[in-house]
Amino acid sequence: MKAIIFNGSLERRALSTSGLISDYFSEHLKMLGIQADIFTLADSGIPLFDVTLTKTPLAVERMVQMFTDADLHFWLAPLYHGSIPGVMKNCLDWLEVTSNRYEPYLTDKTVGLICWADGLHAVQGINAMDVIAKSLRAWPLPFSVPIIKSSLLASEDKTKISPLYSAKLDKLISIATTKKIEKTTINHL
Repeated sequence: MKAIIFNGSLERRALSTSGLISDYFSEHLKMLGIQADIFTLADSGIPLFDVTLTKTPLAVERMVQMFTDADLHFWLAPLYHGSIPGVMKNCLDWLEVTSNRYEPYLTDKTVGLICWADGLHAVQGINAMDVIAKSLRAWPLPFSVPIIKSSLLASEDKTKISPLYSAKLDKLISIATTKKIEKTTINHL
């Protein structure tokens, strides 16, 4: 099984929120024997979506390959002004280049959703990603993790995720990997 961790933030700091969460997922998935790649939007070089181009940009081809090869997705996003960052949506819009494939977009991919905000409204980012995932023919999990940023880090070590959110992220990983294993088994019967 392959997983992709889609870091939809433009944060580049070593101890950024998106970096800590991405690393947490990567480490825990590897412990389960799941190959996990982190797609960091800030380093991707994805251009603005342009349907008039005659050739797909190389950065987009790489991104599409990573996204379509992964069985399991985890999308991470900060909440900006009531939604996910526009650059994250722009990146997902590029999946349009798969529209003529037998299984276009993210057909039947399982997607876990995580969003953080300074207040209580991270669920708005979850809702935005949920609609996008469904539009791309993916299956968003019924459990997601909206995060209140001020509660994310452990009080004793500001480089570690708090027990409250570690438990929630672990539950999301457990549900995602169990669901994917069950789905794979059913498809091979």
